[in-house]
Amino acid sequence: MIPFNVAKLLELKVQLGGDEGRHQFTLKTAKGTRDYNPKQMAIREKVFNTIISCFKRHGAENIDTPVFELKETLTGKYGEDSKLIYDLKDQGGELLSLRYDLTVPFARYLAMNKVTNIKRYHIAKVYRRDNPAMTRGRYREFYQCDFDIAGQYDPMIPDAECLKIVHEILSELELGDFRIKVNDRRILDGMFAVCGVPDDKFRTICSTVDKLDKMSWEDVRSEMVKEKGLSEEAADQIGQYVRGMDLAERLLQDAKMSQSKQACAGLTDMKQLFSYLQLFQVTDKVVFDLSLARGLDYYTGVIYEAILTQTGPVPVAAAQNGAGEKAEEGVSVGSVAGGGRYDGLVGMFDPKGRKVPCVGVSIGIERVFSIMEQKAEASAEKVRTTETQVMVASAQKNLLEERLRLTAELWNAGIKAEVMYKKNPKLLSQLQHCEDSGIPLVAILGEQELKDGVVKLRTVHSREEIDVSRAKLVEEIKRRTSDV
Repeated sequence: MIPFNVAKLLELKVQLGGDEGRHQFTLKTAKGTRDYNPKQMAIREKVFNTIISCFKRHGAENIDTPVFELKETLTGKYGEDSKLIYDLKDQGGELLSLRYDLTVPFARYLAMNKVTNIKRYHIAKVYRRDNPAMTRGRYREFYQCDFDIAGQYDPMIPDAECLKIVHEILSELELGDFRIKVNDRRILDGMFAVCGVPDDKFRTICSTVDKLDKMSWEDVRSEMVKEKGLSEEAADQIGQYVRGMDLAERLLQDAKMSQSKQACAGLTDMKQLFSYLQLFQVTDKVVFDLSLARGLDYYTGVIYEAILTQTGPVPVAAAQNGAGEKAEEGVSVGSVAGGGRYDGLVGMFDPKGRKVPCVGVSIGIERVFSIMEQKAEASAEKVRTTETQVMVASAQKNLLEERLRLTAELWNAGIKAEVMYKKNPKLLSQLQHCEDSGIPLVAILGEQELKDGVVKLRTVHSREEIDVSRAKLVEEIKRRTSDV
C-alpha cells in the first residue's frame, strides 16, 4: 500500500511541476519583445522627453486609450497588414484585439466622444504579429509616439506643421542626416488610373509600390504582375512614373496625369505644401517622391516618411537605380517616422458617417532607440541612470541618525539625495558609489562639522571640498547642480 501511495504522490508532483520540471523551464522573453536595463531606460527617457517637449511646443494635448479594442474596431483598417493584428482568446464575452497602432483608436475616440477639433499627442505601446528584427528596432511589442491634428482647416497648413515637427525632432536627436519623403494618395490613385490599374486593385498595388525602398523595381514589378494579377503594360507605365519624374510641376504638365482630377488636386496641394514648408525652413530635408505609397488603407491625401541616411560610398548594387540614373549619395538605413492625412477614418466609426479631417505623424521610436543605444555603446561617455544630486555621507562611525536627518531635510527641500543603507559605511565606499553612479556632490558629516553647524560639500570630479553652513546647504546644492 505504501509503495502505491508513494508512486501516486510522485506522479502528482510531476503533474504539478516538481523540481525536475522547474529545471527544464527556460527563462526568456517572448519572441519580438525585450527587457531594458537602467542604462537603456535612461536613453529612452531622454528621447521621450525630447519628443514630448516638441509636441507640447506645438500646443498638443495628451490622451490615452485602452491597450485592446473591440476586434471589429480594428478590422478592415490596415489592408494587407490586418493579418498582423493580435487577436485575444475569446473569454466568453467581447471579441478583442491588441491595438495595432494609435491612429485607429484615436479615430474611434473622436467619433465616440463627438470631438471635432483637437491637437493631440499619444505615446503608448502597440502590438504586431510581425517577423521581428531586433537589431533594426523591429519588435512585436513597441512604442509609438503620435502627433495628430483633427479639425476642419485650410489645406496643407496642419500637414506642413506635422512635417516641421518631424524635422525638429530628428534634428534635435542628432541621429545623423535624414530625408523626409512626401507624396499624396490622390496622386498615386490618379497615376494608377491613367496607367490602367483596375479600381479594385488600387490598394493592393499601392501596398506593393510601398516596398520600393526594400525591393528592386524588378521584384516589385514581378509581384504586381505575377502575384497581384496586374497587366505587364500597366506595371511598366507605373515604373515610368515612380522611377522617373519627381517634380509636381512636371507631373501637372504630363499629358496623362492632367486627365485625372484627383491627381491634379493632389499636385496642386503638393505645391501649396512646399510653399508652407519653405516658410517653415525645412525644404532642405523634404523631397517629393512618387514611389512613396504607405500601405495603410486609411490614408486619403498627403503621406510622408522620414528615413535616416548614412554618408559614405554608395555600394555597387545601389550605384544605379532602375531607370539607369545615378542614385543619390548616401544609403538609406531605415524609416524613423511616417504619417499622412486620413480624412475618412473617423466617419467609419460615426453612426451618421460624419467626417473629421485628420492629419498626423508617428515617430518610429524603437528604431530611434536602437540608433541611440548603438551611439552610446560606441561612445566612452557614461550614461547616468539616476538624477541624484548629492550623496549624504559620513566620515566617522555612529552617525547614521545624523545622515538620515540631513537626507530627510534635503528630500523635503526638493533635493534628489541618496544615503547608504549601512550603519557605518566606509567613506571610500561612499565616494566610490558617487564615482560609479555619476553623482556630482557629496555632503559629508563628521563630529567636527556637527559641532560647527556646517556640512563639508565635496565636488566628486574635482575632489574640491568646502564647508557650507547647514542653513545654506540646499541653496548651494541647487546652485551647483542647476545645469545637471
